Amino acid sequence: MKKSFVIALLCITTAAGAQEAQDTLKPSPFTVSGYVEAYYLYDFNQPGNNTQPPFVYSHNRHNEVNINLGFIRGAYTTENVRANLAIMSGTYANANLAAEPGVLKNIYEANAGVKLSSTRNLWVDAGIFGSHIGFESAVGKDCWALTRSIMADNTPYYEAGAKVSYTTDNGKWFLSGLILNGWQRIQRVEGNSLPSFGTQITFKPSDKITLNSSSFIGTDKPDSARQMRYFHNFYAIFQVSKAVGITVGLDYGMEEKNPETSSTNFWISPIVIARFALSEKLALAVRGEYYQDTNGVIIATGTPNGFKTTGVSANFDYQLNAQAVWRVEVRHLTGTDAIFEDGNDVSKNNTFVTTALAISF
Repeated sequence: MKKSFVIALLCITTAAGAQEAQDTLKPSPFTVSGYVEAYYLYDFNQPGNNTQPPFVYSHNRHNEVNINLGFIRGAYTTENVRANLAIMSGTYANANLAAEPGVLKNIYEANAGVKLSSTRNLWVDAGIFGSHIGFESAVGKDCWALTRSIMADNTPYYEAGAKVSYTTDNGKWFLSGLILNGWQRIQRVEGNSLPSFGTQITFKPSDKITLNSSSFIGTDKPDSARQMRYFHNFYAIFQVSKAVGITVGLDYGMEEKNPETSSTNFWISPIVIARFALSEKLALAVRGEYYQDTNGVIIATGTPNGFKTTGVSANFDYQLNAQAVWRVEVRHLTGTDAIFEDGNDVSKNNTFVTTALAISF
């Protein structure tokens, strides 16, 4: 009897130890990550206030070493719930969240989500998110070029609201519908009672092709001066080979001229970026872009032709290690009108060089 009891006790102890070891090996649902991007930019026009043109919101300080974006993120993810909270600082936050009150200026991300189906990848999330528009984000290491395009700088980087999203089992389709507080708004414009709406459709027929369509409908003005805005972004990413990738994109937007009419002003922006992996550590990217906003809906200049600007850039990346990348970019912008500050004068041209060190962990 004693022998049987000892054997049973040993079996129970061994099983408990094995279960404890298995539990220890399970990944924690809570993770902490972070990102820091330091940069130096030299603008050959030498703006007097050491700030890039007002339509540039990322990497916008001239002739100084600064932090574009730094954040620390805590994430909680299980099979049925998820949540993210990230606090940030940097010149990106100063420029892009200048209209937000108080501590909201330092929130990069704050959202929570619940899975709605036990058999399908269907979620509802609410809070503050990265934008559903465009292929460039605030996180430089995730973008092919060091600086953001005019298109990216002048569409939302972030948004606040709620969204329902669905991803097919094979991962080829992603569908999302959003209700938002406005065009890049955490706090809705005072006097505005109308929510904004968005959609996103992403199709990945293979691991070499991504097609995306994103839209926005809403207003960013009080009810007394309501002007509806209708916007669509399309982009396609083609991984031509292991070493060559091409991205093409197009923004097209319209906004009512005034509250008393349904006639609209429009803006448009096409872009193409090609990236070449020269080796495992070296990469080169070239970008061509154009932005036309004749009536100053998004970028007002007060000049006869409005904002009509062409840009070209070349970017060099060196992957120092898995966490760190060093980048250098040369960029040139040319406007139809003289819209760039140039010392005590204005110029049609603007050339600047930027270098950055980005570290993620």
